[in-house]
Amino acid sequence: MNVKQVTMARVYALEGHDHLNLALNILHDEEKITGVTVLRGIAGFGADRQVHTSSLLSLSLELPLILEFYDEPEKVIKAINILQTRLGLKHIISWDAQVHF
Repeated sequence: MNVKQVTMARVYALEGHDHLNLALNILHDEEKITGVTVLRGIAGFGADRQVHTSSLLSLSLELPLILEFYDEPEKVIKAINILQTRLGLKHIISWDAQVHF
């Protein structure tokens, strides 16, 4: 089994802010990031403590989105800087990981 060192990044955003398509274009077309996945949350809250939920009672149009991606550490750091600078995305975490193939 082969192992490769990578960096994982997770971007927290909300639907309805048009960040998703712009971020995907940056990661896919410009930065050629190896792996990207988008997850849609059914509920969540951030530092402002405002709950965003898919409940029929609230009918929120701002559900949580998680955009995860991984690649070589240098490429991930560069992509994070671009996402922060161009799109103003502030809620990004990253960590070292390994790909097993």
